[in-house]
Amino acid sequence: MSIVINDYIARIEEACGEERDYIIHFKYDKKEEVITKILKKATLQKTTAKIIFDLTYKETYIRLYATGKAVFKKIKDKEQLNQILTELLS
Repeated sequence: MSIVINDYIARIEEACGEERDYIIHFKYDKKEEVITKILKKATLQKTTAKIIFDLTYKETYIRLYATGKAVFKKIKDKEQLNQILTELLS
């Protein structure tokens, strides 16, 4: 993981299922900063009471939660995930 990613991410989990989805847990003390950065760069599709944000970024679907967690869908591999996270968090 890059330095940028290490600053913001507590852990990354790969979800079970047909498609390769990743669950990202952001560091608690950085979650507000992360949410702000992602909302500025990704395209908002839908929001539910500003608690859940459905976003797209470069053909990747992102469900971002105000609790500091995000689910990234339509990701080929961990390398692509790291690239997208670096772009969103830079």
